[in-house]
Amino acid sequence: MVSNVFPGHSFYHAGRYVSKKPGAELLDYLWVRGYDYKLMAEDFIAQSELRPSKQKACFHAALSFYPGEKPSDETMIQIAREYLEELGIVDTQYAIVKHTDRAHLHLHILANMVDNDGKAIKDGWIGLRGKKVAQRLTRKYDLIPAEGKHLDKTHLEALSQSEVNRYKIYQAIVDSLPHCRSLPDLEKRLIAQGIHTQYKYKGQTQELQGISFRIGEDRFKGSQIDRQFSLGNLQKTLAPQRKGQEVKPALSLEDRKKALLIRSNSQKPAASVPAPAPQYNQGPPPLLVQLMTHIAASGDVPYEQTAGFVPKKKKKKKKGLGR
Repeated sequence: MVSNVFPGHSFYHAGRYVSKKPGAELLDYLWVRGYDYKLMAEDFIAQSELRPSKQKACFHAALSFYPGEKPSDETMIQIAREYLEELGIVDTQYAIVKHTDRAHLHLHILANMVDNDGKAIKDGWIGLRGKKVAQRLTRKYDLIPAEGKHLDKTHLEALSQSEVNRYKIYQAIVDSLPHCRSLPDLEKRLIAQGIHTQYKYKGQTQELQGISFRIGEDRFKGSQIDRQFSLGNLQKTLAPQRKGQEVKPALSLEDRKKALLIRSNSQKPAASVPAPAPQYNQGPPPLLVQLMTHIAASGDVPYEQTAGFVPKKKKKKKKGLGR
């Protein structure tokens, strides 16, 4: 099963598309009038207006099954509901429509990214998250996994070239950063992959204020690719590399486990080597000296109890005859 999310669709056009396809069948819907796409769009729009600042309130995705695979309607409804739940799209309106106009069976899912309380539902990297959720559900329901990219078996109108380009830029920056010491270095490596870097300057000055990346007709701010690729964060990443310090890539989970095991073993004292004997007459530990000095400076204890106090020698009393 393959997931494809289309960004930027409107409720009206998405509703008309999923409802008017030959053989389209509405399987399930919640809190919308699913029997008519115009009324359904009105219901979606009315709820989205509870949060006017949410510009992309229409969630439209397709779940495509392997050619020849025909799960029951009940199974598809359950899969679609779990798909939405795992994406965090809950407590909101949705509609699930089955299409049979192609060689592969597929579902279209519409949902409102403004929930019933007027709160915006998070949609960061939702296309990538949708693919991962689809992979988990494929294993859970024992479906046939998609192997490779077969355009003849793919739901082509569901593909978003903009989303693909965004992932390309992300991967290109991740691969290039460890080899760069400055923004011009990064710019050269990206241009070799067809990605153009553009800068935003503060007023009429040469002070950098922002960075964006363009591939084909698509242009994204650095922070839209990923937060770590904003101008400020890129400069922080490149700063130690300009000083000759290598920025090591993050270790995988397996590598971190191995490193932790090696570290813990190296800290264990060898069985054949006895523990060192305690050392005496070396004065108080440095940390204690610092602590006592700090307390003395604050005036909380008598000076006699501080590290700087040198006791005076007591005079011996002379023995003599009592008077």
